[in-house]
Amino acid sequence: MADTQAMETIQWIEKQLQQIQLTTRALEQAINDYLQWMTSQGYANSTRESYKQMLNKFLCFTKHRRCEWDTIFMLDTLRLFQKVRGIKHVHAVKGLARYLFEHNKIRRPIEKTYQPLPDIYEQYLVYHAKSRQAPYRKIRQIRRVLSAFCDYLQRNTIKLSYLRIEHIDAFLAEFNVRFTPQTCRLYRCHLRGFLTYLYHQRRILHRDLAPLVIGAPLFAQAKPPQFLRPNEVKRLFDSLEASSVKELRNYAMVHLAYYLGLRPQEISLITLDDISFSKAELCLRSRKSNNPITLPLPDNTIKAIAAYIVGGRPESTRRRLFLNLTAPHRPVSAGMVGRYITDCLRKAGLQATAYWLRHTYAQNLLEAGASIYEIKEMLGHDSIESSRKYLHIHILLMRKVLFDEKL
Repeated sequence: MADTQAMETIQWIEKQLQQIQLTTRALEQAINDYLQWMTSQGYANSTRESYKQMLNKFLCFTKHRRCEWDTIFMLDTLRLFQKVRGIKHVHAVKGLARYLFEHNKIRRPIEKTYQPLPDIYEQYLVYHAKSRQAPYRKIRQIRRVLSAFCDYLQRNTIKLSYLRIEHIDAFLAEFNVRFTPQTCRLYRCHLRGFLTYLYHQRRILHRDLAPLVIGAPLFAQAKPPQFLRPNEVKRLFDSLEASSVKELRNYAMVHLAYYLGLRPQEISLITLDDISFSKAELCLRSRKSNNPITLPLPDNTIKAIAAYIVGGRPESTRRRLFLNLTAPHRPVSAGMVGRYITDCLRKAGLQATAYWLRHTYAQNLLEAGASIYEIKEMLGHDSIESSRKYLHIHILLMRKVLFDEKL
């Protein structure tokens, strides 16, 4: 009996050692593939060598701890490795995990785990992500608000079907106390979206509470949209250069913002497939209002885009139009689009932001005789009320458009 147990123990140990060896060889191969990919993407040799050293230390760490493949790329494993080697080694491991995830070698990259919310909350997050094409970062932000809201309701034993505006006000008074007025306004917006979903899509609420979720008026910020005057527009375009890759990219971005009134988010999501040079058209598939539209491209905008694609866009299999200049040439984010356009404005001596070009586009539509309904469609607004504020930018036409008065 004792000999049988001993043999079983030996066989179990041998099996575990074989599994560890298989995992180690798989990780070694993954690291080699990742380093070769870095070379193909144009990473500097110094960066590649630095990552190689860090990942070899991670290989030794996982081998010493006898990690299985499914547990290697987990947040707990990364935290233990960080305690042993320091935070600077973490970036290489996260980069390897992203590479393996993109090539379907692991189920998910290393990321912070969230406690699942009740089904109705999770279903709303999925619905919002699909209907609004919301980026992952925004969904995380909404999850944070809904998680706090769910916790508040559970602590006070309040069911969603019996929700009243008094409960919402009490929650916001408690939750928003630490945040700036701008952040509070954003979180109220996230909560209104959830309440609208509960009423219109799920019929859980007996009335739509979303319009009742309001904050104190921010009179100091109730300013009309800012726009550029003709001489400022001329100064901006006179200051633009196209002698470097970065300048070619920024030149095309400024054209799209001024001549089409596009948001930075919309500019960042344009793909090569959205542009038709033969028809001189741009198809916007991803808009804030989830309402695709095809817009005509002016000649100078087509030339700006073509100049960037031919002379500035890095070679890549990615289909997004605007890419980062450094390897691995990921798509430019909406925030960076806004920053690049703002830098161009500041270089021209204009204390303005990227959205001023969008407001200027609206001003040009008004001067051309466009109706408020046409402006709504061109700007991609959800409602006519969102477009009304743009009437403030042209005082001479405001009364005529609003009240149909003859001036």
